[in-house]
Amino acid sequence: MNADETQAPTVGGVRTTRRRSRTSPAKESALRDLLPRFAASTAGPLPATWLEEARHDGPVALDVGVGDGAATRAWARARPELLVVAVELHRPGLAKLLVALDEEALGNVRVVEADAVELLARCEPATVAAIRLLFPDPWPKRRHVARRMVDRSFAAAAASALAPGGELHLATDWDDYAEHARTMVAAEPRLAPERPERRIDRPVTAYEARGMAAGRAITDLVWRRR
Repeated sequence: MNADETQAPTVGGVRTTRRRSRTSPAKESALRDLLPRFAASTAGPLPATWLEEARHDGPVALDVGVGDGAATRAWARARPELLVVAVELHRPGLAKLLVALDEEALGNVRVVEADAVELLARCEPATVAAIRLLFPDPWPKRRHVARRMVDRSFAAAAASALAPGGELHLATDWDDYAEHARTMVAAEPRLAPERPERRIDRPVTAYEARGMAAGRAITDLVWRRR
């Protein structure tokens, strides 16, 4: 754990390490009042536990590192048959997502504060329909590459959790991260890259807009579970 991170208590056996960030009193109030309504338990078999708690009859999709959750909510609105589980450790972003979920009365979104790889490891094999990462921290400095979320361990955990035909989708505005992800996932034989690469129909996120403003190209990578 580096100087920018803090160790939070485990949630159902899943470690929750988060970046230090300031949370305003209003956001703390939202977390206190709304998180119990939208939090997805990490106890019991996953994702069956989430489906049961949400009283949702359909497939589960994981949205990893959702920020303020605008893209998560758009995904849930566009795909009402999905139970979209937002995985995030940044508490101010979570608070914004919770307030929006409450205002929109979206019933097919749940929130988990957890390390994504550990959460995937707890999922029953071949039970997740889709896993999405939109603009994860690129850690562009060479000495920080090992901190990137997409590595061989993540690829293996995603492949195990995904059902046959399930989709792993990464979007990034860093060419180096895209190439890094291709290399890491290529080592996982259960995941096949989709060709040709294509722009996925989704909202433009705040991080994406910053990347485009800086002149960086956007890359969407999709792998399909064999």
